[in-house]
Amino acid sequence: MDEQTTTTQRREGTGGTRSRAGTGAGAGAGSGATVGTKARAGAKTGAGTVYGATALVLVASGLVHLVVFAVDGGAWYGPVSWRKPVTFGLSFGVTLWTVVRVTSFLRMRPRVRAVLLGVFAADCVVEVGGITLQAWRRAPSHLDMETSFDTAVSLMLAVGGGVLVALLTVFAVASFRRRPTGPAGMALAVRSGFAILLVALVSGAAMIARGVVLTRTGHQEAAYHSTAPLKPLHGVSLHAVLVLPALAWLMSSRTSWSEGVRWRITAAAVGCYAAAVVAAGVWAVLTY
Repeated sequence: MDEQTTTTQRREGTGGTRSRAGTGAGAGAGSGATVGTKARAGAKTGAGTVYGATALVLVASGLVHLVVFAVDGGAWYGPVSWRKPVTFGLSFGVTLWTVVRVTSFLRMRPRVRAVLLGVFAADCVVEVGGITLQAWRRAPSHLDMETSFDTAVSLMLAVGGGVLVALLTVFAVASFRRRPTGPAGMALAVRSGFAILLVALVSGAAMIARGVVLTRTGHQEAAYHSTAPLKPLHGVSLHAVLVLPALAWLMSSRTSWSEGVRWRITAAAVGCYAAAVVAAGVWAVLTY
């Protein structure tokens, strides 16, 4: 009897030890998963900080060159002016910040999004850097084939523009493949913003293509002026991806309106923005 009791106690003790060991292992696994999640969240926050700082630097570059223009003077329009580093610095800075924020609503793999954003941020810096360099050299940034260096810069900017088109197209397709997350109206705003952004990309590519053809056929001055009709269309459609999602976010965080009301307001804003794009497109056709 005593031997049976002793055996039973040993078994119970062994079982208890195994149970405690299993619990400890489970706790360890849970702790490891928590640490991994925190690490990924920290990496995501760090990347967002880097992108935000990069966007801020680009915007600051544009503002600095606005001061340079005020001091140095000169023409605002034309292939050689301080307008380009000002407008491109501001536009690329705002666009980078916008794309980083808006793509957080897309349903895509975090690692893929991180890689695409990294390439996009680097490309933005290259584009603004090349344009700024040429402004200080008093040379056109685009469509300038007069020297080997100018040709290299122009080709670099053209290739960079192609990379931008490819990256933003991937994000646009992702927004339509799976419904974006976010508050009421955000999915409509994100999808519409990217769709209108594609109009900006097409118009930008058309400007470069026409300019290159004119340059190659010996019409350098005509190439510089050939982009004018499409510039309003390009500029208006470029920032829909900022304006529309920002409106949806502001209504969700700053108002107590119902989801239906917010969605209808977002839809009306999309309609108004689309009308502005159509008007700019008609003007481009009439003046092309």
